[in-house]
Amino acid sequence: MRPDIVIDHAYSDDAAIVRHAGGRDLVLTADVIAPLVDDPEAFGRIAAANSLSDVWAMGGEPLFALNLVFFPDDLLPLDVLDEILAGGARVCAEAGVAVVGGHTVRDPEVKFGLSVTGEVAPGALWSNRTAHAGQALVLTKALGTGVIGQAIKKGLASPAATAAAIASMTTLNQGAARVGHAHGVTSATDVTGFGLLGHLRNIVRGSNVAARISVGAMPLLPDAIDHLRANICPAGSKANRAFVAPMVRWADGAPFTAEASAEATSVEHERELRASLACDAQTSGGLLLCLPAANAAACVESLRALGLPAAQVGELIAGEPMITLA
Repeated sequence: MRPDIVIDHAYSDDAAIVRHAGGRDLVLTADVIAPLVDDPEAFGRIAAANSLSDVWAMGGEPLFALNLVFFPDDLLPLDVLDEILAGGARVCAEAGVAVVGGHTVRDPEVKFGLSVTGEVAPGALWSNRTAHAGQALVLTKALGTGVIGQAIKKGLASPAATAAAIASMTTLNQGAARVGHAHGVTSATDVTGFGLLGHLRNIVRGSNVAARISVGAMPLLPDAIDHLRANICPAGSKANRAFVAPMVRWADGAPFTAEASAEATSVEHERELRASLACDAQTSGGLLLCLPAANAAACVESLRALGLPAAQVGELIAGEPMITLA
């Protein structure tokens, strides 16, 4: 690896970090998503918040962005594109990020996102490789956007659940990252497409630690578990569970399977549902923060003061890279 590359893709970090002559490192990332909601402006806000989050997950601050647009101008009016871009611009302005250009591709499916450049002081860098045994795990947002998004597509999501999911996905992780710095976070990831357990897998592998997660402590979006109980689950979330299953186990010795057990008792079924939500493919999810255990309660209190449904959901421990669920 070149000496000016600080963090690459080897441990699936949220963004790349490269040396910069100014004494601060550059944070580089790009992300594009398809619509989860019908409102073009809301979709633009969600996509922009999702893209910017990678920089905060690395401990940095985003500075500049380029729009990445895929749009069927032969099928949809340009007014729709204008609303998407307006939503993205609104979120970037809220974050103090300048949109300085972009690129548009004619495509039969609408997609939108950003290429983002930020910066981080070398001593403030967070990575999948910088977590430590003995730290607490704090999650800043509720889980369930994948399931709610699927319910929206099927026309089954209630207005309240839809509004809660959109509010969560358009909430910037900027404040959460700043709280994390104030409470001694050393490692973080944003919980997005690979789900909570998938992104935690990257941390335990990168830092060579084990983790314990309390599925009962995880904050959940309204109606998420009810929709999952009705078998509304996106394919990506099911694939996430199958992918992480080999390195996940239940604390009571029960096997963690690639699919939720159909023969579970009512209590076991409830925890299986929560475990599946821990694998739910999120869009613009929260940050999973690794910080000294002594600071966890104060960190959660500060995050909740921002209006976030934050909770301590587990801990890191010494051992081979495995995840234990309780």
